[in-house]
Amino acid sequence: MKRRRRFGHALYAAPALALIALFVYYPIVENIRLSLFKFSVFQPGTRYVGLENYRQALQDPVFWKALSNNVCYAAASVVFQVGAALVLAAVLEAVIGRRLRGVLRTVYFIPAAVSMTVAGLLFRFLYQPDAGLVNDALRAVGLDGAARDWLGETATSIWGVISMSQWQSFGYTTMLLTVAIQRIPRELYEAATVDGAGRVRTFFTVTVPMVREMTTLLVILTVSQAFLVFNEVMVMTGGGPSNSSQVLGTWLYASAFTGDDMGYAAAIGTVMFLLTFAAGILQLIHSRRKAVAV
Repeated sequence: MKRRRRFGHALYAAPALALIALFVYYPIVENIRLSLFKFSVFQPGTRYVGLENYRQALQDPVFWKALSNNVCYAAASVVFQVGAALVLAAVLEAVIGRRLRGVLRTVYFIPAAVSMTVAGLLFRFLYQPDAGLVNDALRAVGLDGAARDWLGETATSIWGVISMSQWQSFGYTTMLLTVAIQRIPRELYEAATVDGAGRVRTFFTVTVPMVREMTTLLVILTVSQAFLVFNEVMVMTGGGPSNSSQVLGTWLYASAFTGDDMGYAAAIGTVMFLLTFAAGILQLIHSRRKAVAV
């Protein structure tokens, strides 16, 4: 009877497992296989080259530039979307959060509801060298020398894209951290006050340890998303100028559909998969530790 019940459960799960295998795991395996070949969409046949595409990546300066941009993207996301958002959430919750909780949640969430394409076009307007609001604001406070073509110069293009992304995601992570802070028992803050702890000490001894689970999860998610970034770069710079704002996603796209080097693009995709897979493993380990602790 027990065996028949298990067989029945397996039958129910079989269609879902088949779809997952077909649309999730098969493309991953196929991409890894294709990364070992050289081929073109305009010519029939493939040529096995082993790890040549990976060696090409190691010798490709644009690949390293794209990878370094992804690392900068991840570092900025951790600092602003997690670190700064945690500080802001704690301050707002301590000062005005309880009175304006509903309003603040709405304000936090509005940027996240804006389409990435729309946000990218909006910031392209803000970054315009002659009529953009960013340069106008700098000139208004006497910083004329700081005004520049933010997306048109190699030194600032990727940071212009990163800034837009931080603006869009900052409010959402702040809202999540605010909810985590609101779940902290008030008795802990009252005990800290009785012990004479100030706001800074209370933040580090009560707030930070009690929201560690949420901050760890956000760090893993933001780092994983930083290595999958694509839309904002394509909308704002297209990877330029001179490949200065390329990330792995856009360099994969350019290699496949502009350079017609499909095998090399598959190798870049495999590298992206390994990086995000590592982030997923860290998240799984963290979740299991939390389950054991509970």
